[in-house]
Amino acid sequence: MVVLNRIYTRTGDKGDTALSNGARVPKHSARVEAYGSVDELNATLGLCRLVAEGNMAERLAVIQNELFDLGADLARPDMAADDAAGYPVLRMIQSQVDRLEAEMDEMNADLSPLRSFILPGGSALAAHLHLARTVARRAERRATELAVEGDANPAAIRYLNRLSDWLFIAARVANAGGQGDILWVPGASR
Repeated sequence: MVVLNRIYTRTGDKGDTALSNGARVPKHSARVEAYGSVDELNATLGLCRLVAEGNMAERLAVIQNELFDLGADLARPDMAADDAAGYPVLRMIQSQVDRLEAEMDEMNADLSPLRSFILPGGSALAAHLHLARTVARRAERRATELAVEGDANPAAIRYLNRLSDWLFIAARVANAGGQGDILWVPGASR
């Protein structure tokens, strides 16, 4: 259980922060950039939930919780040391990726195929979901950078990759099942 009775600690005043295993790293490290981008994505999904209803709102709530799990995963280096931690280390797992894929298949079943790229926008929810999609792509770029520089859970990277696709499809659903999508017109202003 987490207990936070004081938010400021002054321990990061010199530009470093503690990872979940206690190691201190610069706040601009690849690992902090990765889980910081996931945190930003989570906040963006909070905006989505302001206008989402029903099943979409429920699914977004599940994803927000999973993003906290994902942040915890990325904040803990050295996956090889997980067994020696003395407690269960929170890591993303393949079944979470599989669930996103199943939900995408379900949402995409009633959408007509795209014949053009679409511009972010349409309904308020779709616009927010498109914003979240771009933040998810950035989080994925940061996580893949972390994987090259150090270690990152492959399931976490797969989750971010699927989530950006999930958000794209969800935006189409939020645009009246794709009917409200704004199509790109190449060279329209020439």
